[in-house]
Amino acid sequence: MATDAAIQNLSYIGFASPAAEEWRVFGPSILGAGLAPDGPDGAVRLRVDDAAWRVAIHPGPANELAYLGWEVGDAAGLDAIAGRVEQQGLTVHEGERAPWFTDPFGFRHELSTGLADGPAFTPGRAMSGFVTGEQGLGHAVLLVPDLDGAERFFTGVLGFRLSDTIVDRGVTIRFFHCPVRAARHHTVAMAGAPGLVGIHHLMLEVRSIDDLGTALDEVNARGIPLAMGLGRHPNDLMTSFYRAHAFVLRDRVRYRRAGGGRRDVGGRRVRRPKPLGPQAARGRAPLPRHPPTVRAARSTGMTDRTVRPTEQSEHGTPSRCVTSLR
Repeated sequence: MATDAAIQNLSYIGFASPAAEEWRVFGPSILGAGLAPDGPDGAVRLRVDDAAWRVAIHPGPANELAYLGWEVGDAAGLDAIAGRVEQQGLTVHEGERAPWFTDPFGFRHELSTGLADGPAFTPGRAMSGFVTGEQGLGHAVLLVPDLDGAERFFTGVLGFRLSDTIVDRGVTIRFFHCPVRAARHHTVAMAGAPGLVGIHHLMLEVRSIDDLGTALDEVNARGIPLAMGLGRHPNDLMTSFYRAHAFVLRDRVRYRRAGGGRRDVGGRRVRRPKPLGPQAARGRAPLPRHPPTVRAARSTGMTDRTVRPTEQSEHGTPSRCVTSLR
């Protein structure tokens, strides 16, 4: 058994929403994703690369995270991770897509050895595409009531490694990367939120600053509210903005500027980013960092949202909060 097996990337993700049908327009026209054939329950499935699908939005009575699909490499990696999960007293179930389990916080995790390929990817609108490949779909930021317990589970059981920690206005966020494929600064991050369990945002990375600007133009033209404006984080050095989804969860679109400095993977030190000049972001003024930092750490923007309880998910994950923009 491969005792050092670890999650390799975020392979796919599923949500539930009463507004699932709106993603047939939102996905291609705003995100630039392609539409894949629907899932068996009528789920809207989106493509961002040559994989058959990466994001699924299932019809459901409430807006919530349904599952996280992790790539685990081969069968030996799957067996090793499943064994560590079972050592925690959790049950690994056989599933339609992949073996799955529910963690101590109620998140459903699916362990995948790879996605089926689809036809060559064509974006839903004019753009150069998304950064995926070995880095996977992107990253997810979760809300957990016990941050220390979540770190122990995600590192000790799933094999993630700490990249750095941000503390601002009394909120602590910890960022974790995949040790096998550490090109992404973080594949998952967690914010401590006593009494709450849920998802804060899903991040998709685009290939060019023009793609980022075009996405922002589409958002502004359609009057879609922003959760956080254009700026750059000091730890992963990504230029990004956050926008409201059709079902009010956040999506973050970002672009990584080549040569902009590096973070110390596996530690807690975060270097300040090199400033972008006045020609950045399609001729706009120099970009601010997101938002003021504490110990070279960005704000979570948690004052921009509220959370409310939701019901048990029919997909197996009791995600007990949903993000709502003010």
